[in-house]
Amino acid sequence: MENEDLIRKAGNYVFTLFKEKLSKKLVYHNYKHTFEVVKEARELAQGCNLPPEEMEILMLAAWFHDTGYISTYENHEEESVEIATAFLEKEKYPPEKISMVNTCIMATKQGSTTHHLLEDLLVDADIANIGKETFFATAELLRVEWEIYQNRTFSDLEWAQFQLDFLLSVSFRTQPAQAKFSKQLSKNIQEQRDHQKELAKKKKKKEKKNREDLAQPKRGIETMFKSTYDNHISLSAIADNKANMMISLNAIIMSIIITYLGTKSSIIGAEFTRNPILMIPVGILLATTLASVISAIISAQPEVTSFRLRPDKLTSRRINLLFFGNFTKIPLEDFQNGMHDIMRDKNALYNNMITDIYYLGDVLKNKYRLLRISYTIFMIGIILTVLSFVIAISR
Repeated sequence: MENEDLIRKAGNYVFTLFKEKLSKKLVYHNYKHTFEVVKEARELAQGCNLPPEEMEILMLAAWFHDTGYISTYENHEEESVEIATAFLEKEKYPPEKISMVNTCIMATKQGSTTHHLLEDLLVDADIANIGKETFFATAELLRVEWEIYQNRTFSDLEWAQFQLDFLLSVSFRTQPAQAKFSKQLSKNIQEQRDHQKELAKKKKKKEKKNREDLAQPKRGIETMFKSTYDNHISLSAIADNKANMMISLNAIIMSIIITYLGTKSSIIGAEFTRNPILMIPVGILLATTLASVISAIISAQPEVTSFRLRPDKLTSRRINLLFFGNFTKIPLEDFQNGMHDIMRDKNALYNNMITDIYYLGDVLKNKYRLLRISYTIFMIGIILTVLSFVIAISR
């Protein structure tokens, strides 16, 4: 006889298991899906007049068939078998029946071959979604789940084709399932085919529009240019701040040394007069700070790239008509004509922006090269100053 208490206990166990351990990111393979599979399995089994003992095995397999998702996504069926076995052994369920439950669970694995009506019934209940009006909504949940757990991403057209191929490749195995779901399955196939054709037409239309409408900028390109300009401005500001720091630091050091050495009445000035050898580290320090501050000043100096422009060469790939260092070399009328040409031609607009970024990068390269020289000179000079001063006072 069918053990309703055991089946109810199994259902409560799975509910608690999913509530406590199943990830909320599983938006398709969750308790709702399992509950629907149990419901469909019972109805299909009743259509086959399944004996109570076999009904019991089918119901237990339906409850446990997706429990493996609590710990793994790939090959979850094997984990489901272990969970079901542990539960049923604890309930002192007969080993031969536990084996049949596990066989049914493994039959739901994709690509498996079924050998018994119970297995066919569970597989049909598991894929019953393809024969329901809710197929398209639940399929989107599976799409999201695959993106999260399998890193499989699909465009709308790719997903529509994938779903159509799937619908055409599967079929219900039992007579009750065929009678219940075949009509809606045929509708779903036709609707999916129409949807796939519509998306394919939209894609071709969009590609054609992109080829024809060359003057329309793309959001991604605009974002790239904006991000690049922002990065260049930030890097330039950082370089100027570093240069200003070196200028200030070296200027202070030079001022202090010159002030004390130039004042004969000062204690430090008198000490250097009595010990001329101390002038060596001082001289090294002065030379270092001077060279370092000169490099920093050159780095911070404004630099403008410009060309000798001719009105007939305004669309040259080397010319950036958007930059004041270029367009201030030509008359206003020629500048206006050049700007109108740029606004009509997307390639000319992008060429100007690309040219501007290139020369901004060239200026930044020189700034950072001079800054590196300034910092290197300062570091080496400080080291030499300290070493020479130690040597001088140890004599």
